[in-house]
Amino acid sequence: MSDFTHYEYTFKNPALLQNALTHSSYANENRDKGVRNNERLEFLGDSVLGLICARYIYSEYRSLPEGELTKLRAAIVCEGSLYEFAMQIDLGERLLLGRGERVGGGNKRPSVLADAVEAVLAAIYLDGGMEAAQGFILDFIKRKAEEVVKNHRVMDYKTTLQEIVQKNHEEVLSYRLKSESGPDHDKRFVMEVLINSNVLAEGTGHSKKLAEQAAAKAALELMGQ
Repeated sequence: MSDFTHYEYTFKNPALLQNALTHSSYANENRDKGVRNNERLEFLGDSVLGLICARYIYSEYRSLPEGELTKLRAAIVCEGSLYEFAMQIDLGERLLLGRGERVGGGNKRPSVLADAVEAVLAAIYLDGGMEAAQGFILDFIKRKAEEVVKNHRVMDYKTTLQEIVQKNHEEVLSYRLKSESGPDHDKRFVMEVLINSNVLAEGTGHSKKLAEQAAAKAALELMGQ
């Protein structure tokens, strides 16, 4: 019980992982043995998760204003998202639950699993630092962020601009790569947005899609939107 093989992290202090996997119901049944529950780790993990998520979306979604970043972060770190992640890594099968909690399906209960994700994240942070904690959760954060934006649960500037341009059937909206720079792990793309053959605005991002969003945002600002 000392590792998470889905991304090859091995605990230097396995007791931290055991604590993270210990639900209050199990701790209560084993109080005489000095067993501690994972609630303090959950408290810390909530902050670690928030920082990792905020830092990523702040860097990657440069065209989003503060209000939209807040909504995006909330959608990524919500109970439903953490439950989804917990199911992907079979976390419920590793939890230490009291007899009643296990019989009642606690190892599949969203609130229990979401709390356990935060506790495990905190344990990894304490054991291996922020880089290790980020390795545990960042890929999921990236996928969830893309999903949220794709489903238009935050502002999609490209769609808004397209809807405006489509009102005039003679105008055609397109995007064009202007430049690309930086090493593979830190690419910077500059995309232009055009109406017919006229450049309306440009935007920069870590990917072409993000640069297109930034260009669309700049275009909307020029239009007074």
